[in-house]
Amino acid sequence: MIPPVPYSTHPSPLESGLRLDGKRMTPQRKKVLSLFEEIGSGIHLSAEEVHAKLTSSGERVSLATIYRTLRLLVKMTFLNELDLSEGGNRFELLSHDHPDHHHLICIRCGRTEEFENNEVVKAGKAAAKKFGFKLLESSLNVRALCPVCINE
Repeated sequence: MIPPVPYSTHPSPLESGLRLDGKRMTPQRKKVLSLFEEIGSGIHLSAEEVHAKLTSSGERVSLATIYRTLRLLVKMTFLNELDLSEGGNRFELLSHDHPDHHHLICIRCGRTEEFENNEVVKAGKAAAKKFGFKLLESSLNVRALCPVCINE
């Protein structure tokens, strides 16, 4: 009779990355990343919105912990941070399918829409080549007023 194979789990990429950095997986870190994975790429949330979504679902987590966790997940390249001077910072799940996407941002309400444009990517590649840089990603933030804010 063959003995049963013991159940083993492989650590998630987040858990592996945290271990390499001498950190541990906490329930809060897992919940924040899970929230972004559930909503998918293309959704941009502020730290306050992340906090509200988690607390409304019954999670007990402080806003300070959310801020620290978001910064850590950006550093570990799980999330992308958009620095919107008018509307604070927003975070989105980093998409490997669409790394070179751009953002149209309403300067009044913070509404953010994504778009792709090959000309922007070409311009980024040309500029990088001209100055001897290696292009990693190309991102353009266009500040504007959305239709709702235009009519206010």
